[in-house]
Amino acid sequence: MTVTASLTRHPEWRALAAHHVAIKDRHLRDLFAEDPGRGERLTAEGAGLYLDYSKHRVTDETLRLLLALAEAVGLKARREAMFGGEPINSTERRAVLHVALRAPRDGTILVEGENVVPFVHQVLDKMVDFAESVRGGSWTGQTGKPVRNVVNIGIGGSDLGPVMAYEALRFYAQRNLTLRFVSNVDGTDLAEATRDLDPAETLFIVASKTFTTIETLTNARSAREWLLAGLGGDEAAVAKHFVALSTNAAEVQKFGIDPANMFEFRDWVGGRYSYPSAIGLSLMIAIGPDRFREMLGGFRAMDEHFRDAPFERNLPVLMGLLGIWYGDFFGAETLAVLPYDQYLNRFSAYLQQLDMESNGKRVTLDGAPVDYQTGPIVWGQPGTNGQHAFYQLIHQGTKLIPADFLGFCQTLNPLGDHHDLLMANLFAQTEALAFGKTEAEVRAEGVPEHQVAHRVFPGNRPTSTILADRLTPATLGALVALYEHKVFVQGTIWNINSFDQWGVELGKALANRISPELAADADPDLAHDGSTNALIRRYRARRGAG
Repeated sequence: MTVTASLTRHPEWRALAAHHVAIKDRHLRDLFAEDPGRGERLTAEGAGLYLDYSKHRVTDETLRLLLALAEAVGLKARREAMFGGEPINSTERRAVLHVALRAPRDGTILVEGENVVPFVHQVLDKMVDFAESVRGGSWTGQTGKPVRNVVNIGIGGSDLGPVMAYEALRFYAQRNLTLRFVSNVDGTDLAEATRDLDPAETLFIVASKTFTTIETLTNARSAREWLLAGLGGDEAAVAKHFVALSTNAAEVQKFGIDPANMFEFRDWVGGRYSYPSAIGLSLMIAIGPDRFREMLGGFRAMDEHFRDAPFERNLPVLMGLLGIWYGDFFGAETLAVLPYDQYLNRFSAYLQQLDMESNGKRVTLDGAPVDYQTGPIVWGQPGTNGQHAFYQLIHQGTKLIPADFLGFCQTLNPLGDHHDLLMANLFAQTEALAFGKTEAEVRAEGVPEHQVAHRVFPGNRPTSTILADRLTPATLGALVALYEHKVFVQGTIWNINSFDQWGVELGKALANRISPELAADADPDLAHDGSTNALIRRYRARRGAG
């Protein structure tokens, strides 16, 4: 069955809507009392990850109806179309093949008749050679000193992915190397990233597919000036201290980078899916080629699980369907992702782009307005920090906020009882969110009457818990691929294009128009709205004020 803008009128959707009316007030306390074994039964495993989804406001009938919806919208066929290299990014007429980035060397994935896997491994091999030369000290700068500092300059997926993965895998990083990441066009970002570095020991990695991205190139040019100022102005130094992640050899060479030090990638990988490609060069330098390959293996294990596991035991399918259930039937607007591991401190920020840029869409594949809610607002912080910040609202506020809790059975940094306490908090929070505390339970504790209402926890807050043994490169790859495929599942059900991002273009186009107006010597003729015109005039008048 082909899904159209009238998704809400399909029988499977209507059945879910009727079912929601029937069970929306059922409490998790009752669901567990009626089915004491659901904590063991409503679980699934794949690629080293264990998912407990028993603390969701679902019954077996809910799951049956959600799985029927997935079947009805043609999820299997669209999944095969993606893995098969078909141009499912319809607005840009491109294949969607981030899965090719982790395909085995002997794999075959065809795009317009070309097997793209050899190209992927050719680039990986080139990355390996370069990373080993930097890590081993044989790559030297203009003065003959080995590189000790690597600064990645990118934006969007060419920053969020590498910096998230570097932070997540910092335990495995080579510690005599300093890694910095610059993305914001605010000059402060670059100034602080380079303030304490020696130009003679610094390598810049500039990530821009077209080598024309204005934010990235602005930062790259300023980095070039900083380098030359520190090395006596010799233009030949650029080729020893800059490499490019790009496809535009002409612009790369014009900048002063040797095209031999340009690492390519193809347009069938969107930026937010790209860090396992050449975009991950800084990460490979940090953790080494072997660990990078382990990470790719984790991606591949989840790819295989998503492609092969039955829907009822398929982690991305289950998580995607649960998101549909809360967003489209309960009206939940956000998803909290709460990793109980400090190394994952940038994971929620990374998922913001992955999910919100992918599924923040208001029209279907054929351009018709949707009449249902699409992608959620994704946010979060590592536990236990968030418990002392925003958990109050999740527990006792008026908004329904589904949450994913991520934890590990073994810590990478054993230190007294820290890890047991950390994980005790994770388990306690999901228990408290699910079951809460009743008025009678509060009174039984002897709480003063004027506090009783304030100390009741309604519970019935849905959570998923994802556990793995340890945070390894393979585990990180599996986690990222899990969320990639979850996003794909939801985009398929909503019949939207999860792989374009036109929403980022309008603001950038207007910024290119306003920038020369801000820099003009004479007062420019302004043709914006009244507010924007006034703001530009005030900025021009005040920017030089003492």
